[in-house]
Amino acid sequence: MRLGVNIDHVATLRQARQAAYPSPLEAAALCEKAGADGITLHLRHDRRHIQDADLMALRSAVNIPINLEMANTAEMVAIALEARPDEVCLVPETAAEVTTEGGLDAVRQFDALKPTIARLKEAGMVISLFIEPAVEQLDAAVALGAPVVELHTGTYSTSTGAKQLEELARLVAAARHGHGIGLQINAGHGLNTENLPPFLAAVPHLDTLNIGHSIVARAVMVGMVEAVREIKALMPS
Repeated sequence: MRLGVNIDHVATLRQARQAAYPSPLEAAALCEKAGADGITLHLRHDRRHIQDADLMALRSAVNIPINLEMANTAEMVAIALEARPDEVCLVPETAAEVTTEGGLDAVRQFDALKPTIARLKEAGMVISLFIEPAVEQLDAAVALGAPVVELHTGTYSTSTGAKQLEELARLVAAARHGHGIGLQINAGHGLNTENLPPFLAAVPHLDTLNIGHSIVARAVMVGMVEAVREIKALMPS
C-alpha cells in the first residue's frame, strides 16, 4: 500500500504570514526521505495555500509522483497541461468551505467531466475522481474512463459510534464494488493515527492513501520525517 502525503497545510502556515517559509518543497523532500510514495497538493481557485509556483517547482524537486488535486475548470485544466503532474485528482470545490466537504458528483457532472478527463488522459496523466463511497459514483467513474477513484473518508473520520460503523460499511462495499469493476481504489480525507487502524482492518483493495492535515499537524510536534514514518508504520507494505 502506498502513501501520498498532502503538503497543502505547510503552505497554509506560510501564507498565514505571507512569508517565504515553511517551504512546501522542503516538506516534500522530507516526505520522500521518510518513505512517502507520492506528494499530493491542491491548487485551489483562491490560492489559499498552494501557489502556482509551488506546483511548477515540485515537478523537478522530488523523485516521487506528484498528484495534483484540482477543480474541473478551464483555468485548472490549462495549468495541469502546462505542469504535467503524474496524476490529477478531480475534486469538488466551493469558495466558502474550510476544506473539501464531500465527494465529486460524477453522475450529475458527467457531461462536464468527460471532455476534461479525455484531454488530461491524452496528455499522459493518470486521472482519479474524489468521490463518495456510492455504487453510482463508481459506475460513473468507469463510464467516464477514469481508472482511479479516491474514496472520501471525511464522514468516517469525523463520526463516532454507530454512524462511524455505518460509514465504514459503505466504504467496504464501495471498495469491493470498485475493485470488481476494475478501478484502482484510493482513499483519503481526515485519516490519522487513531482512525486509520480500524479503517485498514476493514476496507479491502486499497492502493493509495492520501493523508495531509494530520501529518502536517503532527510534524509541528515531532518533525515531518517522523510524522510520515508514524503513518507508514500503520500501513501494510
